Amino acid sequence: MSIDNQTFVVNGNTAFISRVDQTSAIRHVWDMLLRDHASVFGQAPSSAPSAGRTSVIVRYAEPSDNCPSWPEAFCFRYDRAEDGLRLHIVARDELGLMYGMLHYSRYMLGVDPFWFWADLPPKRRDIIEFPAEDFDSTQPKVRYRGWFVNDEVCLIGWKDEYPPTREVWLPVFEALLRCGGNMVIPGTDLPKTGVHAKLAAEMGLWLTHHHAEPLGAEMFLRAYPGKNASYKEHPDLFERLWREAIEKQKNDRIVWVLSFRGQGDKPFWENDPEFDTPARRGSLISKVVRKQYNMIRESVANPVCCMAMYGEIAELYRDGYIEVPDGVIKVWADNGYGKMVSRRHGNLNLRAPALPPKGDTGRNGIYYHVTFHDLQASNHLTLFPSPPELIAEEIGAAFEAGASEYVLLNCGNIRPHLSTLDLVAELWQRGSADPALHLADYAGRMFLQQEAGAIAALFRRYAECTIKYGPNPDDRAGEEFYHHPARQIVGHWLQGRIAKTDERLLWATGDRPFLEQVRWFEQRGAEAIAPWEELERSTLAVMARLPEWAGRRLADQLLLPIRLHLSGSRGLKALGRAFEAYTEGRFALAFVHASEAVWRYQEGQAALREAEHGKWERFFRADWLTNIANTIDHMDTLRRFLRMHGDSPDMFLWYKEYLMPETEKHIYLENTHRNPLSDDRLATMLRELFERETPRLFV
Repeated sequence: MSIDNQTFVVNGNTAFISRVDQTSAIRHVWDMLLRDHASVFGQAPSSAPSAGRTSVIVRYAEPSDNCPSWPEAFCFRYDRAEDGLRLHIVARDELGLMYGMLHYSRYMLGVDPFWFWADLPPKRRDIIEFPAEDFDSTQPKVRYRGWFVNDEVCLIGWKDEYPPTREVWLPVFEALLRCGGNMVIPGTDLPKTGVHAKLAAEMGLWLTHHHAEPLGAEMFLRAYPGKNASYKEHPDLFERLWREAIEKQKNDRIVWVLSFRGQGDKPFWENDPEFDTPARRGSLISKVVRKQYNMIRESVANPVCCMAMYGEIAELYRDGYIEVPDGVIKVWADNGYGKMVSRRHGNLNLRAPALPPKGDTGRNGIYYHVTFHDLQASNHLTLFPSPPELIAEEIGAAFEAGASEYVLLNCGNIRPHLSTLDLVAELWQRGSADPALHLADYAGRMFLQQEAGAIAALFRRYAECTIKYGPNPDDRAGEEFYHHPARQIVGHWLQGRIAKTDERLLWATGDRPFLEQVRWFEQRGAEAIAPWEELERSTLAVMARLPEWAGRRLADQLLLPIRLHLSGSRGLKALGRAFEAYTEGRFALAFVHASEAVWRYQEGQAALREAEHGKWERFFRADWLTNIANTIDHMDTLRRFLRMHGDSPDMFLWYKEYLMPETEKHIYLENTHRNPLSDDRLATMLRELFERETPRLFV
């Protein structure tokens, strides 16, 4: 079929006709398509053709269509019938039909994959015209590609119901499908009673599992509390859980995860200490994985299986102690900061390569983070801290090494990470991407085409402003850098341990006295303030040129992370100065600096609240991981502690010493001057005094 030199016209009267069985997955995408049409044209489309009107027909491929033959392929074919010009969206399988409809929605109707998450509704139109030219989809670079909705506390806390309901999950899975994804881990350790896995399957997605939950089975200690989680002692109980998981999921699209780690995502030999050599450990893991693989094959024809080459398992495999069954996809993980090396554990950072070894002829893939949570320097609420070139280079190198069968992307809470999720979607589709061109296109789509260059430049400057805390290109800090270490510093200090190095901070500072550790963090924060302030000013200047809707979107996507970094940098600086003043015995000054830390971290919390407009009300209320509120509480505890050093017991002595007029100090009556000032009020007044007397203290 082909119509030469014809224009296909879509308007509110265009008919949409389905000639396929309405499976649950097809129905979901069909409903999306009808909704998209109504959003663009202001009315639902017709369900029947009429004379002279165009029609869109969705159907399975016939031999004459010459539709590409790979899984999930689709094509567009045109013909003319008595009732008018017709577009046929054609595919060989269910997912192909779904991607065909979503391709039409994006490129013909103009509906962005992130319309929901970016508050980006499609433009209203009266008519859309495009050439009636046949089209064949291109085969994605990656066969199994999707998201791990991990550390999803914002999604959990957004609404009152727990576990999250369909209302929360529908836009997650819709965005993934619109990005061309076909696989998902729907959440982290959520109750099995939740709707998340059922809905993902209902929407046609392949389900896969966390490497700590092989086959998606119940955790051993949940099923058998009080028993030792030892496979050697209880193989029958482990295998019962695996069989139950297989039986429950055998009719769904599953990428089965084979693995054997201990409870709580740690090496299994912490429960089985007799496995004390690499050979013994590798032998048991190989035996268990083979057992899981054979169990699946008993119930599922041609199962798709993978195995996470994570932590100790990657090390044992590289050293030749683990055998992986033929055909199983080996999944290699980055370090949480985008580099394909082993992740940092506490202060240990081996940075061992995390890619298939040369000569590996098996199937390989990757697990990759554009957001992370590690209690150190990760980005959970903010954008990826390194330039997008690092993402493109590392994923591209993984593909070159043969790890292109599978990409599982840690997507966090979706909304804070749209630009990087979009970049990886291009990579898993095309196999490569030019980050500069991608960013320019993204800025034009999201904001305003005439300001796309200026906005793309702001995004690029963001990565230049992030704190570089180590020698490696990926040693750049997300917002957690300002919070977990700061709370550790306060805890170490208030526990009276300041004569000792805080070993929890060695990963950043190296081995040095605690005072020098605190100074190291203070300096990193102080050095970052000016670049973040300049970027904030530049962003506000661009926002002033944008329409309100585009400015609000830029505030959500860029100004918010800038302000989280800026407030955190200021908070670290103030905390460091508080400790220095404390070591000098200047307790009132230390109290003022600690109060400054409270106020600066409160600026970050205020930035979160400002981003909770409209449907996003309470989106950040479950900020339990970065946990800005917890940092504020630590700083508040610190300043209360410091106020005990000179203002106790009546909380009036500093007022008398520093603030009371000299004419009053020796004649006041205590019964009329015993209402203590609040911490904020006292700190504000003392700061004004100290700044007048010694301005350099607050530069």
